[in-house]
Amino acid sequence: MNPPADPQPPEAHEPGPVPSHRDETAGQPGAPDRQHWLSPGVAGVGAASLFSDSGHEMVTSVLPTFVTSTLHAGPAALGAIEGVSDALIGLSKLAGGPLSNEPRRRARLASSGYLGTAVATAAIGLTTAIWQVAILRAAAWVSRGIRSPARDTLLTSLVPPAAYGRAFGVERAGDNAGAIIGPLLAALLVSLLGIRHVILLAIAPGVLAAASITLAAREARRTAGTAQGRRTLTFNLRELRQAGIVRALTPAALFELGNLATTLLILRATDLLHASGTAGRSLTAATTLAILLYAAHNAAATLAAIAGGHLADRAGPRVVFGAGAGVYVLGYLVFAWPQHHWGVLLAGFLLAGIGIGFAETAQSTVVAQLLPDRLRGNGFGVLGLVQSFGDLGATLVAGVLWSFVSPSVAFGYAAAWMAASTLASGMLRTRAPRDVSH
Repeated sequence: MNPPADPQPPEAHEPGPVPSHRDETAGQPGAPDRQHWLSPGVAGVGAASLFSDSGHEMVTSVLPTFVTSTLHAGPAALGAIEGVSDALIGLSKLAGGPLSNEPRRRARLASSGYLGTAVATAAIGLTTAIWQVAILRAAAWVSRGIRSPARDTLLTSLVPPAAYGRAFGVERAGDNAGAIIGPLLAALLVSLLGIRHVILLAIAPGVLAAASITLAAREARRTAGTAQGRRTLTFNLRELRQAGIVRALTPAALFELGNLATTLLILRATDLLHASGTAGRSLTAATTLAILLYAAHNAAATLAAIAGGHLADRAGPRVVFGAGAGVYVLGYLVFAWPQHHWGVLLAGFLLAGIGIGFAETAQSTVVAQLLPDRLRGNGFGVLGLVQSFGDLGATLVAGVLWSFVSPSVAFGYAAAWMAASTLASGMLRTRAPRDVSH
C-alpha cells in the first residue's frame, strides 16, 4: 500500500528554473526540436500577428479623428467604445480558451477569428453614426478574443518549454511591427484618399493574416504527431486555481487597470499638437504627426518584445514584467504633462511602447510556464479576461476623467495603477506544471 501523499500546499513546492520542466508533448513523435525553436510555424504565427495588426492599427490610428471630427462625438464616447470592446474581447477569450484545447479546432478558430476581425474593422469606413462604430468595433474585438487562446496554444505546441519566452516575443514583435506599418500606411494614405478609404483598405492585410495562421496550424498538426487534445469543453477553474493562476495574474490585473487604449494616447497627442499656437498645425497635420509618433511607440514595443522574450527565458518573466510596468509609469506622466513639443510626446510614446512590449510578453510567458498543456488554453482565456476587463475599467474611467476633469488627471490615474502593478510584480512565480486533476 502506497504511503499518503504529501499534504503540503502547492506553494511549498518551488522547483528551479522553468525550462527544466517536462511538457506533455515532450518525447512524442514529431515533437519540436529543442535546438531549433524558430520554425516556419512560429514565423507564421508572427506573420499573422503582423498582418492583422497592420490592418486594424490603420483604423486605430485614424479612429480618434474619425469619431470626434467626422461623427462629432467626444472623448467619453471613444473611451466607452474602446472600453466595452475590451470587455467583450475578454469574455470571448474566456470562451475561446476551452475551445482551443482541442488541436484540430485551433486552426478553424484562429483563421476565422483573423478574418472576422478584418471584415468588421474595415466596415467601420461605411458608418455614419457613432453607434454603428460601436457595434462593428465590438464585433471585431470579439473575433480577436475568440482567436487569441487558439493562437497562443498553437504557438506553445510549436516550441519546447525553454523557448516559450522567445516564441511569445516573436508573436508580440509581429503584433507591434504591424502596429508600425499600419499607422505609417494611414499617415501616408489619409491625405491622399481620406479617412474612410483608409479604413476600408484595412481588410487586405487581414486576409493575409488568416492565410498565415492557417499555414502555421498545418505545421502544428504535423509536429503534434498522434497526440490528441482534450475534447471536453470546461473552464477548469478549480484546477487553474490550484495551479496558482490567481497569484500569477494579480500583478497583471493591476497593470491592466492602468492600461489605457492607445486611441487615447493618439487623441491626447493630436489635441496637444493641434493646440500649439507656435507650431500652427492644422488638424490634419496634427493627426499625421500623432500617427507617426504612435508608429514610433510600436517600433519600441517590437524591439522590447524580442528583448523581453529572451530575458524572460534567462531571468524569468517577473523581471521583465516589473520593468515594463515601471517604464509605463514614466510614459503616462509625460502624457499628463500639458505641453506641446513633439519631442516630449515622442519620449512618452517610446516609454509606453517599451512598457507594453515587456509586459505583454511576460504575461503570456507566465501562463505558458505555469500550466500544463491540457490547461494552457483555459489559462490564456482567463488571462485575456483579466486583460480586457482591466482595460475596460481603465479606459472608461480615464475617458470620464478626461471629459469632466482634465486629461492630466486621467493619465495620472493610469500611472497610479501602473505603479501598483510594479510593486506587485514580486508576486509572479513560475514553476513546473503539475498534475492537479486529483
